[in-house]
Amino acid sequence: MLKGKTVLLGITGSIAAYKIAYLASALHKLHADVHVLMTENATNFINPITFETLTGNKCLVDTFDRNFQFQVEHVSIAKKADVVMIAPASANVIGKLANGLADDMLTTTVMACRCQKILAPAMNTAMYENPVVQDNIRKLQTYGYEVITPASGYLACGDTGAGKMPEPETLLEYILRESAFQKDLAGKKLLVTAGPTQEAIDPVRCLTNHSSGKMGYAIAKMAMLRGAEVTLVSGPTAIEPPLFVKVVPVTSARDMFEAVTGLSDEQDIIIKAAAVADYRPKQVSEDKVKKKDDQASIELERTDDILKYLGRHKKQGQFLCGFSMETRDMLRNSRAKLEKKNLDMVAANNLKVEGAGFQGDTNVLTLITQDEEVSLPLMSKEDAALKILDKILLLTTKAEA
Repeated sequence: MLKGKTVLLGITGSIAAYKIAYLASALHKLHADVHVLMTENATNFINPITFETLTGNKCLVDTFDRNFQFQVEHVSIAKKADVVMIAPASANVIGKLANGLADDMLTTTVMACRCQKILAPAMNTAMYENPVVQDNIRKLQTYGYEVITPASGYLACGDTGAGKMPEPETLLEYILRESAFQKDLAGKKLLVTAGPTQEAIDPVRCLTNHSSGKMGYAIAKMAMLRGAEVTLVSGPTAIEPPLFVKVVPVTSARDMFEAVTGLSDEQDIIIKAAAVADYRPKQVSEDKVKKKDDQASIELERTDDILKYLGRHKKQGQFLCGFSMETRDMLRNSRAKLEKKNLDMVAANNLKVEGAGFQGDTNVLTLITQDEEVSLPLMSKEDAALKILDKILLLTTKAEA
């Protein structure tokens, strides 16, 4: 995701500094060119050799280090940077940056950067809540710095409260949002549905399906990384929702219908990846249905057809993509769905094709439009999500031309 991108990591004097080794490693594995700058105090918590080993680049601490190539080091690195993250960011460094002070390698380099700068404050709760520190944070925000709100919890000093640096996985998501992809969906509002629905039989049991929600969640994440304003309407799943995405949790098909139709008018793109139940019990028992010796049956009724409603009420310029999970006659059934429900595209897959079923991390899709059928090979669901978004962008750009 970050191939060809240069990421600067600034590390200051905080016990949380040790966590950044994981972040540096994760960025390197994503093929970023990672340069680490440390304050002198930070070297008391973790050795620079750790970062040199993980990134393959010299860890910079001393502004006047003579062991460098013939160039002004802090300026040359600043020019290369695509994003800067200072994590952990101490009260001291926050104060320096807010007031234009540059007296070490980290602050001089950051001052010379024109790219997006992200700060992750980490300190004692009383320090973080000190009005001077809060004023400095607000000042930096007016200068365009993005400041990550610290987590709350038990701190190394023994206090409990705000000031805890978020985990490296969270910090990575901030960097990915900034630099992973071109923002070709910026300005677009995109709604994705994901996961199964659950239709109650009684307070204990329900009718549902095997959908994990992974495909819809992948689409939501990739669309967010490409700059879209994303709303994810999700049935019950075990997946952690992606950051920077508005999540609307629902349970039943009726819940999803109400959530989607209530938001649909303001969306530029709607992608219906959820596996919505076609039927629900006509009567829902208020008490648990007790087991009997003879056979039992449940009378079913149709649920609301969300795609059909959206197709009938599609506004001018809105793009509507449905999903079609089949076990036979995939192309014929999916094309019939495209026509019947007034869709712009159907992403179809066959449950019987290896790697294309529920629960897995891969998919094998065919993208069907009025004019063509594009068969995609086996790929990860995140890569499949990117292909779906590529196709939608291409079609919407042609329509606007």
